[in-house]
Amino acid sequence: MDPDVRDSADGMLTRADRLLHAFDESHRRLSLATLVERSGLPRSTTHRTASQMVALGWLGRRNGYYHVGDGLFEAASLAPARSDLRDVVLPYMQDLHEATRLTVQLGVLDGLDVILTEKITGHFQHRALNRVGSRLPAYASSLGRAILAYSPPEVVQPVLDGPHPARTRYTITSAEVLERELVAIPDRGWAVDREEGNLGLSCVGAPVIDPFKGVVAALSVTGPTSRVQPENLGPLVRITAAAASRALNGRFG
Repeated sequence: MDPDVRDSADGMLTRADRLLHAFDESHRRLSLATLVERSGLPRSTTHRTASQMVALGWLGRRNGYYHVGDGLFEAASLAPARSDLRDVVLPYMQDLHEATRLTVQLGVLDGLDVILTEKITGHFQHRALNRVGSRLPAYASSLGRAILAYSPPEVVQPVLDGPHPARTRYTITSAEVLERELVAIPDRGWAVDREEGNLGLSCVGAPVIDPFKGVVAALSVTGPTSRVQPENLGPLVRITAAAASRALNGRFG
């Protein structure tokens, strides 16, 4: 490939990446002016790149506002973190949802965060509940802690090193306290988030483990704190995650 063509393509991908990262949970629909501000790109470059991304289906545009396009959502659904796990684990998530009537989530670790790869919404709706594709801080979520408790030191240490900003007044922000929490998880088989991410919401999570790859994901139930009693839900979540682990091992082991 001609170097000028290659450099142009690389530049386009870099610009597209900056535009995509301008969107998050609090910024799902952006005007051109806001897209310019959040991406840091010049206005003419932003407009030209966004138009190309709309044509490719990477972005959508309605009533003057841009949003992440369906083309990216369809492509993301084919990623192994979603497709392989989802195919095997979804029936167990459905069983857990039927038993609890609470929101059931599946997440995978990515650096310091957990990516929410699947969710079945419970009867209780709450605006703070995350969407599929959202990132949750591993240190302050039951999904993240369930994975970290069974992960090697080189995965855990960067999370312990922080930062650990308080998301609510209940968030564990001390590395020492967080480490003690992680050490206690294997003995009981589940992790707990007690209103550490959102006030009024609590979660219980357990790991999905492959005997060859180690921990690959975690399942959790989320709902109002009054309905999420760890001593009651913990064993159920642990058993469900263990059953999903056996199914995953049988298919991909």
